Amino acid sequence: MEVFYLCLFAFLAGFIDSVVGGGGLIQLPALLVFLSGVPVPTVLGTGKVSSMAGTTAAMIRYVRSVKISYLAILPAAAVAFVFSFLGARAVAHINSGLLKPLIFLLLILVAVYTFKKKDFGALHAPKLSDEKEKLYGVLVGMAIGFYDGFFGPGTGSFLIFIFIGIFGFNFLAASAAAKVVNFATNLSALLYFGWKGYILYEVAIPMAICSIIGSQVGTRTALKRGTAFVRVLFLIVVSGIIVKFAYDSFGTGGQELVKLSTVMQQWFRRNS
Repeated sequence: MEVFYLCLFAFLAGFIDSVVGGGGLIQLPALLVFLSGVPVPTVLGTGKVSSMAGTTAAMIRYVRSVKISYLAILPAAAVAFVFSFLGARAVAHINSGLLKPLIFLLLILVAVYTFKKKDFGALHAPKLSDEKEKLYGVLVGMAIGFYDGFFGPGTGSFLIFIFIGIFGFNFLAASAAAKVVNFATNLSALLYFGWKGYILYEVAIPMAICSIIGSQVGTRTALKRGTAFVRVLFLIVVSGIIVKFAYDSFGTGGQELVKLSTVMQQWFRRNS
């Protein structure tokens, strides 16, 4: 029965994540609830299989349907692959709690800016030269890759905002680009968890199938409904992330987050 419910959450996470990112906010809490007796690294590894499957399916569909600037995306993805692993290793040495107020503030600014600027992401008008796209792609890969491996929440949303605000993409192109970078960071983490044996395949495989189905429905919906739909969903997901950050920081969820952070840090110290 636990697998059935986890598959439902994987489908929903795949749908949301394929459009604007943020699927982890749905999937990870469900995994922690329904796999409460399972070690945290195994929970993360199991969820990463599902996330990777959904991201891959969404990326393939976007690549076939949306024009992507590979000059910016491929360097970003390659660098993000490396820095995601470095970010995961850094958990043992840096207190992630120190980042939460900064990330919380950044998310609020992203939401306010996107809401007030009605034409944000409406037009696809790349504004960087080829050389700058490569350079900025590398810098984005370093920053977002490290953040995703180290902390994670809101990675897809930050990528979309960056690709629109800095590169000049529209919401659909930015979402497609974000999927390529997310693919790299997810692959990096998945290889690490798989190598260490931290995956429950009897749970991960059914979830992965449902995540793929959800991502297919999500990408089809996004491509059909266009940038206006993606913009609205983006604002909803970012608002949800902000609410969760506030709850984790100031509500009872903060105690659970501290416990989870402590367990993860202890585990990474033993394995570093």
